[in-house]
Amino acid sequence: MQADLDDEQLWKAVVDAALELPASELYPFNEEWDAARLCGKWFMISTVHGKRMVNLKADPQDARALCESFESITPGYHMNKKHWITVMPGPGISDELIRELVTESYLLVVDGLPKYQQPVDPARYGRRGS
Repeated sequence: MQADLDDEQLWKAVVDAALELPASELYPFNEEWDAARLCGKWFMISTVHGKRMVNLKADPQDARALCESFESITPGYHMNKKHWITVMPGPGISDELIRELVTESYLLVVDGLPKYQQPVDPARYGRRGS
């Protein structure tokens, strides 16, 4: 069983996971937030200082289930609460979970891009059993 992540571990896990994804880039949104994007579209935005908070895109049904299952996952802070979740350090928030959530967020962006801009096949990349 993996340990729950603290503030710094959460930020490192999110950034590492985002930068491992094909054609993704990390950039400072402003002095308080870093964002990861693909073809100019965000799939992650995270606080840089203090209490870590990470916003990730999520399928609406998955978002509801995650919010019900983890006390440290809530509807997206200052985002469309149907399509974004906020993850903070807390019980059950592991490196493995963060990697899955970041990958799913990335794939939602990939799926919305025209085929010629998609760096991976969203139906196969990073999916279990593929």
